[in-house]
Amino acid sequence: MLTLRILGCMMLLASPVLAQPPQALLAHLHRGVSITGWFRFPASRDPAVLARWMPDSAMSGLRRAGFDFVRLAIDPAIAEGPAVRAAAAAAICQLRKHDLAVIVDAHPIDWHLETDPNDRERLRAFWRDFAPSLRRCDARMIVPEVLNEPVFANDPAGWAALQHTLLTDLRATMPDSTILLTGHDWGSIRGLLALMPEDDPNVLYSFHFYDPPELTSLAAYRPGLDRADLARLPFPVTNPAACPLGSDGATADMMRYYCSMAWNGTAIEQRIATAAAWARQHHATLLAGEFGAAQALNPAARSAWIRTVRQSLEHAGIGWTLWGYDDIMGFGVPRPPPAKPILDPNVLAALGLPPS
Repeated sequence: MLTLRILGCMMLLASPVLAQPPQALLAHLHRGVSITGWFRFPASRDPAVLARWMPDSAMSGLRRAGFDFVRLAIDPAIAEGPAVRAAAAAAICQLRKHDLAVIVDAHPIDWHLETDPNDRERLRAFWRDFAPSLRRCDARMIVPEVLNEPVFANDPAGWAALQHTLLTDLRATMPDSTILLTGHDWGSIRGLLALMPEDDPNVLYSFHFYDPPELTSLAAYRPGLDRADLARLPFPVTNPAACPLGSDGATADMMRYYCSMAWNGTAIEQRIATAAAWARQHHATLLAGEFGAAQALNPAARSAWIRTVRQSLEHAGIGWTLWGYDDIMGFGVPRPPPAKPILDPNVLAALGLPPS
């Protein structure tokens, strides 16, 4: 009997912490879009230019379109100077004035965190230097995202150790803020499933969804293929034998491979269901931090894929973030945005939002 009681106590101690971010924040994390170029590929690092990059009218247009949060990608290398960090903090406060919650995404471009201790220290320094400024304007609605798409191939423990260090650093400055975590393997569902949740009740967990990449990115991982042919791929695949084929052998093989997988709504829903099951098992709250499909893809397949993913996420109770506002995987708004950007009505419809 004593042994059973001891085992019971050990199980309670080992059980996951119930992650319960504030409901007021969660109510603002249903429909989001990433702003990808403002502090990631700026044409100028002049703080005065950065301050004018996105007009207020464009921000308010996002809110009117039905988005309730944005994910602001910031390359830490660009924000190593205090003037750019101040411009980024001001941008976040301005977005908040339009009733948009803000995920602040640490999004380095060419760092090698897996192998370079200096890059790991630069990331820690970014958060130590930048996090205090996030308290300037309603920190309850500002969510630091420790890192975009950590790779750490076949090393989930290495990523988990670094993520724990970053979480600890952030907690020293932002003890009451919700923090966004993720798994290794480019922040994929596979990486999420390998992650052991943190012993912290005020966190969210993110995964990115671009399955299948042969469709959504036109197999960008494979050079030398005919992208115009790949852009003809269908979604859903209703008849693999009738799939269009490319004009060269390698492209035709890739298209044949894609169609043989018979991707459809059921396959998408089943893949997302594995992430939802992980969240239920660990009492965690999930966010789809990125999803999108290339503008070059034929409109019917692109709209159907975006709609299917969005509906599957909503059915699973998972908020979503389109990549991105100013990127070819989403709306493709010019950089910098005009005063009144036109949001692609087909994308809006696929997202379940009214025409702009």
